[in-house]
Amino acid sequence: KSLRTQKIVYVCCGEDHTAALTKEGGVFTFGAGGYGQLGHNSTSHEINPRKVFELMGSIVTQIACGRQHTSAFVPSSGRIYSFGLGGNGQLGTGSTSNRKSPFTVKGNWFPYNGQCPPDTDSEEYFCVKRIFSGGDQSFSHYSNRQNCGPPDDFRCPDPSKQIWTVNEALIQKWLSYPSGRLPVEIANEIDGTFSSSGCLNGSFLAVSNDDHYRTGTKFSGVDMNAARLLFHKLIQPDHPQISQQVAASLEKNLIPKLTSSLPDVEALRFYLTLPECPLMSDSNNFTTIAIPFGTALVNLEKAPLKVLENWWSVLEPPLFLKIVELFKEVVVHLLKLYKIGIPPSERRIFNNFLHTALKVLEILHRVNEKSGQIIQYDKFYIHEVQELIDIRNDYINWVQQQAYGMLADIPVTICTYPFVFDAQAKTTLLQTDAVLQMQMAIDQAHRQNVSSLFLPVIESVNPCLILVVRRENIVGDAMEVLRKTKNIDYKKPLKVIFVGEDAVDAGGVRKEFFLLIMRELLDPKYGMFRYYEDSRLIWFSDKTFEDSDLFHLIGVICGLAIYNFTIVDLHFPLALYKKLLKKKPSLDDLKELVPDVGRSMQQLLDYPEDDVEETFCLNFTITVENFGATEVKELVLNGADTAVNKQNRQEFVDAYVDYIFNKSVASLFDAFHAGFHKVCGGKVLQLFQPNELQAMVIGNTNYDWKELEKNTEYKGEYWAEHPTIKIFWEVFHELPLEKKKQFLLFLTGSDRIPILGMKSLKLVIQSTGGGEEYLPVSHTCFNLLDLPKYKDKETLRSKLIQAIDHNEGFSL
Repeated sequence: KSLRTQKIVYVCCGEDHTAALTKEGGVFTFGAGGYGQLGHNSTSHEINPRKVFELMGSIVTQIACGRQHTSAFVPSSGRIYSFGLGGNGQLGTGSTSNRKSPFTVKGNWFPYNGQCPPDTDSEEYFCVKRIFSGGDQSFSHYSNRQNCGPPDDFRCPDPSKQIWTVNEALIQKWLSYPSGRLPVEIANEIDGTFSSSGCLNGSFLAVSNDDHYRTGTKFSGVDMNAARLLFHKLIQPDHPQISQQVAASLEKNLIPKLTSSLPDVEALRFYLTLPECPLMSDSNNFTTIAIPFGTALVNLEKAPLKVLENWWSVLEPPLFLKIVELFKEVVVHLLKLYKIGIPPSERRIFNNFLHTALKVLEILHRVNEKSGQIIQYDKFYIHEVQELIDIRNDYINWVQQQAYGMLADIPVTICTYPFVFDAQAKTTLLQTDAVLQMQMAIDQAHRQNVSSLFLPVIESVNPCLILVVRRENIVGDAMEVLRKTKNIDYKKPLKVIFVGEDAVDAGGVRKEFFLLIMRELLDPKYGMFRYYEDSRLIWFSDKTFEDSDLFHLIGVICGLAIYNFTIVDLHFPLALYKKLLKKKPSLDDLKELVPDVGRSMQQLLDYPEDDVEETFCLNFTITVENFGATEVKELVLNGADTAVNKQNRQEFVDAYVDYIFNKSVASLFDAFHAGFHKVCGGKVLQLFQPNELQAMVIGNTNYDWKELEKNTEYKGEYWAEHPTIKIFWEVFHELPLEKKKQFLLFLTGSDRIPILGMKSLKLVIQSTGGGEEYLPVSHTCFNLLDLPKYKDKETLRSKLIQAIDHNEGFSL
């Protein structure tokens, strides 16, 4: 560790001592020093590396260690220095004495300066090229003055000098052999390279600068582009034998050697670069390379894993996405195998494989969230999950695991890793959770009713939550019932009865109830919400006279709508759903609600000059309307006396956003929040992103009318090619958008599309008796249309429009 910052470029070892050379030409030694082989003018042992001070001032470019001695070469003077055991003359000093500090090796050495040495008759001079030591010997490779050339220089990392390090020249050599069996020496070279994580680590160092010397907990020192390019040059379809050799080396030698504890932070670089290898993304290698690699990654101890997470967090988004996509592909591959069928004998190992791939994705997802989303959260979604597993069954297994721990025969539950679920899958989860809770509430009611037969003191209860309301007083009647409702009753299925109407609620009456009560509650006459014309959105009004009970009721209504799978028409900004999921609203939310104010705030932040205070003349206050009068509110303590300048403008914008969305409406939103979570809280809801929750509450307007026609089913005498059905769809597709939306409202109880999309909106059209004077009739509970057998297009158009124009009420 003490050498990590010293830019070490070369290391050599004796029997029990070590020498290291830095890029600047300094020498560090450590280990046994009994013969002076450390060069510190003593015979002490050194546990930690210590610089050889006698060599300071000279730039050493080569070092070599024998058994108990060390040599160093300084090209500027041409001299070789040696120290340590000299009993066999291995120090070259002219004696057999030991030396405790560097001493010059005898010889006629001349410095290398690019010029030949002067011609001299008396003596022959020599230029050192390379020094070596081994056992109790020393060697030097030299040339005379006629053949002088630059000596080797270990201070400049040159991949060509490291035989097992991948470089372009080596790749070209490997690729020069035609397809077919590789020569043994080439196969051995490839195996040597791809059997050592150290060799691969050295292959992708940022050699163009000193970056790789800075490798530490925050910086990898790896050139990821070099990794990708070299891997792609090497792994080519035209040379399958090379790919096979690399795959075999990774599978049999390198990956099995990986351990949970690593000797140094630099050894982690392999985990960063290997996902760039195309072999990893080949499904044929998933079980032999990708999953074992993922296992090694998951098994890393806490400290090295934390370093790897730090390195991931600063990767370019495409590089980070590459790793995410790799393990998503592995998961999909395994789930497809599972769907085909896994033999019982292989299920345990299959579960381990799936667990590993999902665990790697979990680690990557954690890094992504902590880093403020390197890639969008939806890049982790595995859209195939819906098709490959039974989400409902998976959720039930997950609930059992939560309650009873891991059971022997239950496979890995995808619900443990909810970040892979897209919005549709999450909706299915939420609906499954609601059905389970409803069933539990019904079962409890039945048990209580059975007990009441034998114990008169126990009161019988209805297994459903019944709301009896009058159309003309829908808010008052709903308030009266819901105020008296116990929390457990909110979990029961909701049934609505409109006084004076004979419809039985199988879903359609409930849809109309939500439509009417939300329209009433959001009406400006109550003054509970402020309407913003530019955005056509509403937000809580801090000047309302209504008490918080009504806001609590709206929260309950929204919760009941989700819980009972009904779309409600709420014109709130995304900020509402952020707050429901405990996320902070931002300037983007202000731009959505009040576009002109949002734009002004952005201009303030983007203003490039220093004279912010003089140009904008703002302080930390906000002006609000109070029943015709204006009122100034301070955003912070002493805000009226605090001017907005270049340094604090971000704080001002944050305080402004916080006032609009939080401070000014805190008590009202708290009541809404409490009502909402009383019905619809829980773990599953927290899986949603704000925009997904919004789409589930209010639906969407992604209309695909052809998809609607394609998914429609027919009953009775009708089929897709029946003459009446053909003219029905001709008329429908000719209707303007507003009439089509009215038709949806007439038939389904809502003019918006569920989050699951148009394909989930199954319409059923059945034939009815009677003549052409009858109107079409909708059964909103079942999305069922009774369509008389009209014979001509104009009659059908007239009757259909007449029906959809009268779309409220449940009586004929």
